[in-house]
Amino acid sequence: MDIQLPGMDGITALKQLRADPTIKTIPVIAVTASAMSYNRKAMLAEGFDGYQSKPISVKDFLEEVRRVLASDQDKAKVS
Repeated sequence: MDIQLPGMDGITALKQLRADPTIKTIPVIAVTASAMSYNRKAMLAEGFDGYQSKPISVKDFLEEVRRVLASDQDKAKVS
């Protein structure tokens, strides 16, 4: 999810998604033009499952998607 969405920022949109019990467990990766190192920690603290800065490298993005999905599967095994 892009952090700089028109009309509503990505953090607010994520909070709305997490509030809906039918979709709250869907993994969401933050995508932002801000590449500062503290932003990754901040976005993960907000509840995002992953983080990618723009411009997106397709290889890095796909690796992050795989990591997030693998982590989600690991969580499901524990539950």
